[in-house]
Amino acid sequence: MPPFVTVAAYAPSGVGMLGAGIAAEVFDARGPGLPAFDFALCTDRPGRVRTDTGLPLVVEHGLDRLAAADLVITLPWADFRTPPGPAVLDALAAARGRGALIAGHCVGAFALAAAGLLDGRRATTHWRFAALLAERYPAVTVEPEALYIDEGEIITGAGAAAGFDLCLHLLRREYGATTANTIARDLVLPSHRDGGQAQYLATPVPQDCQDERLAEVLDWARAHLHEPLPVAELARRALMSRRSFARRFAAATGTTPHAWLLGLRVSRAEELLETTDLPVDEVARLVGFGSAAVLRAQFVRRRGVPPRSYRRSFSRMPRGRPSA
Repeated sequence: MPPFVTVAAYAPSGVGMLGAGIAAEVFDARGPGLPAFDFALCTDRPGRVRTDTGLPLVVEHGLDRLAAADLVITLPWADFRTPPGPAVLDALAAARGRGALIAGHCVGAFALAAAGLLDGRRATTHWRFAALLAERYPAVTVEPEALYIDEGEIITGAGAAAGFDLCLHLLRREYGATTANTIARDLVLPSHRDGGQAQYLATPVPQDCQDERLAEVLDWARAHLHEPLPVAELARRALMSRRSFARRFAAATGTTPHAWLLGLRVSRAEELLETTDLPVDEVARLVGFGSAAVLRAQFVRRRGVPPRSYRRSFSRMPRGRPSA
């Protein structure tokens, strides 16, 4: 099955302007070498739609566009405590029934839950409303701390700017790391944040000299992925004890040094598999896994496929060996 091309974002009355803007920005047309998405907002009745800011938004498409898209995104909206009407729920169910990917951004997850699409699944939403989602829909396993949760054909994401993480994850999963990273760079965004990362951080930007040192160490680690990079060495470079480093790291990134390094190594391996024909052993060495067996184990666990299968799906180097 080819990756999604047509993308429909459901924008009911009171839709969040930020959510609509995120979807439109990520799936905008960007020219040669990148996917040519056919993106559209859709709503119950085409025309002027009220937004959460009070500014009107002209939406040209109705629910027929939602029911026919390859990827359907339910956007957050102000009146999410009131479920969408039967026509919307039927359109969501119809889209899922014919095999569309379904994503819920922020409290857009409430629409998916109302349609029964999250029953028996894990899901997330804005941390502030996670308890309400769990209370109203007990058949859904709500994980309030996750940035996004990928359940295969249905993906849910956290609030506000985490919509970027959700959309970039979908791009990475369906089109590969190179496409996702290129679009992330165009939007001046981090190329990848793991779905299990915390929704909100105690210190999202450097606050003092210790955090500045931490940022320098993270940049150094990115440039030295081929090395072992034990936590003790990272802590030493940050002029901290291991315990202080781990605490500072979690506050600044929402995850552990070990998990951060694993994610970074897998992401870099994806890029090398897509853009070079280097042997898998060499890719493993360059990203710090040491052997193809270790790379394969991490790849299967995190991406669901072995490296060679990933390369067959996403390789951008059909011929010739690039210069290293």
